[in-house]
Amino acid sequence: MTFWSAEIKELETLHTSIKGRYPELEKELEQLLKFDDANVILLYSRRCLEVIITNLCECELKRPRKTEPLKGIIDKLHHEEKIPSHIIASMQNLNTLSTFGDHPKEFDPVQVRPALINLTTIIKWYLKYKDAQVISKPKEEEIIDETRTHDDSAKQTQKTKKKLILLLSGLALVIVIVIVALFVFDKIGEDKRIKELEKSIAVLPFKNFSADPDQEYMCMGLTDEIINHLYKIKSFDKVSSLTSVLTYKETDKKIPQIADELKVNYILEGTYRKIGEQLRVSAQLIEAKSDKHIWIHDYDQPYEEIISIQSDIVLQIADHLKAFLTDSEQQNIQKIPTTNQEAYELVQRGWYIWRTKGYNVLDQSLDLCLQAIELDPDYAEAYALAGNFTLLKGSYAGENEIQPVVWDTQEYLEKALELDPDDGLAHTVLAKFNEWIRWDYIKAEKEYLKAIELLPNNLEYVNTYIELLIKMDKPGDALFYQTKIKDEWYSIRTLILSGNIKEAYNSLQPSSGLIRESGNRWVGYHYLWLEEYDSVKYYLEYAVQSEEPEMLTPRFQSYLALAYNKTNHYQQARTIINQLIEMSDTTSAGSPDFFIGYYYSGIEEVDSAFYWLEKAYQNRSPEMPWLKVDPVFNTLKDDDRYWDLYERTGHKAYDEYMANRKD
Repeated sequence: MTFWSAEIKELETLHTSIKGRYPELEKELEQLLKFDDANVILLYSRRCLEVIITNLCECELKRPRKTEPLKGIIDKLHHEEKIPSHIIASMQNLNTLSTFGDHPKEFDPVQVRPALINLTTIIKWYLKYKDAQVISKPKEEEIIDETRTHDDSAKQTQKTKKKLILLLSGLALVIVIVIVALFVFDKIGEDKRIKELEKSIAVLPFKNFSADPDQEYMCMGLTDEIINHLYKIKSFDKVSSLTSVLTYKETDKKIPQIADELKVNYILEGTYRKIGEQLRVSAQLIEAKSDKHIWIHDYDQPYEEIISIQSDIVLQIADHLKAFLTDSEQQNIQKIPTTNQEAYELVQRGWYIWRTKGYNVLDQSLDLCLQAIELDPDYAEAYALAGNFTLLKGSYAGENEIQPVVWDTQEYLEKALELDPDDGLAHTVLAKFNEWIRWDYIKAEKEYLKAIELLPNNLEYVNTYIELLIKMDKPGDALFYQTKIKDEWYSIRTLILSGNIKEAYNSLQPSSGLIRESGNRWVGYHYLWLEEYDSVKYYLEYAVQSEEPEMLTPRFQSYLALAYNKTNHYQQARTIINQLIEMSDTTSAGSPDFFIGYYYSGIEEVDSAFYWLEKAYQNRSPEMPWLKVDPVFNTLKDDDRYWDLYERTGHKAYDEYMANRKD
């Protein structure tokens, strides 16, 4: 940050001056000011430039920009002498430097400073340019009045004998004018309303009208692909996840009510019907509050063109909602992942099975992706999903040994990113791999930020990044991202890390609604962080009675054992721990070693805790990153063995990296 701190301060001043005046530029500049990372700063410098160039293309060249590269428009503005030469030079320099943000390469961070200097110069000029436009804009009211005066004088020259004809003609003209005016003003009003409304949208599950019920996986895939494409558009304020809309699959609720519950302004709904090798997809975009249709379209196309239908629907939504699209966003939306229809169907089926049946079908979902790769070895998404399913098999709820499966994950992900460097899923899973298995939190953070950059509205990606920030004891950064997703579970842990114990405690009261929405086990877990063991016992026992499946995992079994011990139910605690010890003799699936060590840390049997945590380390337990912040490990921090583990699990390297960044 030292290389460009002065430039950032000047941009902060400019950001204050444009608030409420130029929303698109304000939004991109605001994002730039939030980050210290050089690549991210360059990326948002380019986005600021894109906003300005797009507007200049419309104002000075009298045409929309569409997909034309920035360089071409800058050259055109220069050739036609629309922009001062020194501003053209700044635009050309910034355009060249900022490409390092779109596609990170080796470069010197010192180069960020000239990029920001050029951006500051351009924005200052642009603000003067826009002010001059406002001053020189002709007053439409005066022109209208002049026209009316001319019409009145013309009418006065008419002969008396034509009064009746003129009266009728005038009446007809007035009617026409009124009709046209009503139409125009309604259209203008509608456009203005759309621009002013927050661009928040939910895509309801498309209804499968096919005669074959087995087409449900393709119908659901269509819904998910549309949502994934919408995630890529940064100018959208909110895109509801597939998980949140699935509850409305068979609902009788009206559109305004659904939108109110999801907190969105627009709803997309539609139908899917496959007849032989033909496909009919109907889609309609609705402004939720008024329940008014903004756009309706039927796609009657060959079945194999389903991928292009998804892209077109999203581009139509963006166009009708006046959303700003960058070149890279449009190209990403229009990208065809595979031309092999059978491979595409296999991937969709694998994803659908996982979504509907969970961890029990990971092997089946993975096998379908591997079949797709055999059919199309260049199918990046198939590799990304294969990596995702493989990693999940070794996570705490998976049923596989960690060591034999996770290293295959890296191979799949590297291939996915080789084929498509902009695959957001591959970047996210690679981030998890570096966090959970390699304990390289520096690399994990960079991958999370890249995924969020590619799919800024995918709140599931934001969620996983927040968990890393909590594990790294960065409550301030976690809180920044939490304001977007409003996840109360992460908020509680952030409050505890920040020392706001009373507020965290209040968030766990039954009136908060967390129990109804997420299950008693998570309430019990968060009471562990507060060391309220009677409450831990109460909620975890209730979760067992409610047959919450995750209560059978080593994680929640160890939490329950600790609660029993702390509330003097020693025999029950011992029974659970003995079962976990037996499990650890046969498998590392679910990280029993780690959670046995967790239990012994909680009851302050330090030697036993280190014995089991060392075993967890040798087995590459994905839970080891929690060593830094989980309060249960505070009992170990006076022992050198803790700091040895702390260093070996990557925490010391991350601390040093952060210290150097701050310098």
